[in-house]
Amino acid sequence: MTFAGPVWLAVQEELLGHGEEDCGSPSCFDHFDEEALFQMFHLTRPCIAFIADAVRIRMRTVALKKPLMSVDAMVMVALNYYAHGVSTAEVLRRVGLTQTDCPTAVVGTVSGVIAGMSDQFISFPLTSDARVSLAAKTEKLCGIPNVLGVLAPAHFKIRASPYEKDTFRSFVNTEGYTSVVSQVICDSDGNILSVEKCCVGSTTEQEMWESSFKGRQMEEELQGAFWVVGGTGYHLSKHVLTPVSGPANDKEIRFNVAHNKIHNVMRTTLGSMKRRFKCLMQLGFAQEGSLNKKSNIIKACSVLHNIAKKFSVPPPPSAGKIEPLHPGKQPSVPAEIGAEALKARQQVIDDYFSIVSSSQDTKTNTTEEDV
Repeated sequence: MTFAGPVWLAVQEELLGHGEEDCGSPSCFDHFDEEALFQMFHLTRPCIAFIADAVRIRMRTVALKKPLMSVDAMVMVALNYYAHGVSTAEVLRRVGLTQTDCPTAVVGTVSGVIAGMSDQFISFPLTSDARVSLAAKTEKLCGIPNVLGVLAPAHFKIRASPYEKDTFRSFVNTEGYTSVVSQVICDSDGNILSVEKCCVGSTTEQEMWESSFKGRQMEEELQGAFWVVGGTGYHLSKHVLTPVSGPANDKEIRFNVAHNKIHNVMRTTLGSMKRRFKCLMQLGFAQEGSLNKKSNIIKACSVLHNIAKKFSVPPPPSAGKIEPLHPGKQPSVPAEIGAEALKARQQVIDDYFSIVSSSQDTKTNTTEEDV
């Protein structure tokens, strides 16, 4: 998990330690049996109870206008929207709202509160020992050493006004549809380690990496001598490990297969998130100058994804093939790659992929299991 067990328990105690007066009080979620609860919210009762308590405690510590409904009711509306991309009539009836009562305002408030908890539920390993342990798990999966996680752009479809031509074009990504994009890093188990600002869909992954907090942190070696695995839209660097373009021998081919295996974890992670939180399939109308609301929803769903994994809540079944990762924008002119980065990648290839071992052969059989 993103957190080691003791850290998670400490966060839980910090969040919920002052909420004893709320324990055992009736909840609007009590009206649903277990099957209906999962159908409505794609989460289980213990997981929802934890989320509602965390939001309740968080709302006591931030300056918000006094809500017009209970925190449980607000969380119910938001979780229902995340799960289905719309507020269902049954949930609105339960909390005494209609579509004309603007449930989007409630969703916006709760999303801001949950996104504000991202520092507690989304983080890189906090200690050197934790980083070494995480890298060891990744190496066990794919055979590549010193990798903390997978770096990728996560695109989410939006609607933009075609009458504002320049703005519309800025949202069109390389696949030809309008989207917003966030930089996401996950570990080998599919836990989100980092999610950064929401950008227009035409933004390249390299641009996001270079301007991101996590990118600067890693390139300044504040996370130590570790890699994140990135696709072909990124430049190979001391800390971003990309596949070999046009592999010339068996060891480079084996390295690329291993790279694809760990990179595929992000594909299944984002696929799992979009099945659980169908709102991410279409985030609605967006304007270039006001992406904060979209960013809050993406961050909130990332927080909830990590919480759901901690509670071992499976996502809903897949209705089809897992959505492929966005291929990224290829530079028109090949980027200059530093000799030091090339040497470091070649060292990994020479040391770990020159000879096929039975364990590596097993590791390179990719799967599409949920993470």
